[in-house]
Amino acid sequence: MSESGIMSAGANAEERQIEAALRPTTLEDFAGQPHVREQLAIAIEAAKRRSEAMDHVLLCGPPGLGKTTLAGIVAQELGVALDQTAGPVLQKKLDLTGILSNIRQRQVFFIDEIHRLLPDIEEILYSALEDFRLDILIGTGPGARTHSLPLPRFTAVGATTRQGLLSAPLRGRFGIVLRLDPYDEPTLAGIVERSARLLHVEITHDAAREIARRGRGTPRIANRLLRRVRDYAQVRAEGHIDHAVAQAALDLLKVDQYGLDEVDQKIMLTIAEKYGGGPVGLSTIAASIDEQPDTIEEVYEPYLMQLGFLDRTPRGRVATERAFEYFGVSRRLRFAGGQNPLF
Repeated sequence: MSESGIMSAGANAEERQIEAALRPTTLEDFAGQPHVREQLAIAIEAAKRRSEAMDHVLLCGPPGLGKTTLAGIVAQELGVALDQTAGPVLQKKLDLTGILSNIRQRQVFFIDEIHRLLPDIEEILYSALEDFRLDILIGTGPGARTHSLPLPRFTAVGATTRQGLLSAPLRGRFGIVLRLDPYDEPTLAGIVERSARLLHVEITHDAAREIARRGRGTPRIANRLLRRVRDYAQVRAEGHIDHAVAQAALDLLKVDQYGLDEVDQKIMLTIAEKYGGGPVGLSTIAASIDEQPDTIEEVYEPYLMQLGFLDRTPRGRVATERAFEYFGVSRRLRFAGGQNPLF
């Protein structure tokens, strides 16, 4: 499991297609994030009135909040093509130069996980974003020379879950920087109800609220929970989802009242029970539960910290008093002298 820990790592092509089909295609249909929608609406309208490419946009925030969806909406609203890639995919300079050399006037170029660009590839992007110029090195050694290829003015949209990992020069080349925040329960319930209509599933408002309550403030997770609840309802409730059906299905999935799944619970119980509440190092937690450190840090920890269950300290991760109470772990399990591993 990864993002949210709720059956996302093994998502097959059909699941991804369904997920894409549930995405809104206009700003009007995009729920929540009012500050983001308003700023984008103004920037898009201004660019259209001037018949210019919109300024570059950097979207920051946890996974699943709609960064990729917004990139598609920007292209749709501008009436231009969308080309997209991801930081980890661009392994050689030629990968990026090939894409940039084919960019068209006012096109939207979306780079997901932009914080994972390699340094030499990031350097190529500098001149492309600021001067709309592609610098190509021809030849090697003393006879090497740089050829500058002009690019049409385009709009780059970068998405990152780790804004702090972006270099200052790259971050400074984005004229519009927007942060997406987790959704509140009523807004997320509205998203669940909209998705249910698109999936032709009958659902009560109370059931949508129950799914939203366990959706961790994230539309992607809430929609995936909805699809699993739909499966349960079709097999055991004649396809209709009411509050009792939603609750039974989510309990079967082992998603608790806060939306915590098995991986979240493993993380907290490892810190609270095995290491006495911490401090304990990230790599130690990862090895203990057989999960990648980056996944824990980017996907699970932010939500656990929002709930007040976990603190990050210079010495390591620490379970809070609230975590001990919620997970029913006694403080007596703490190590004497606090000699907990940090690595």
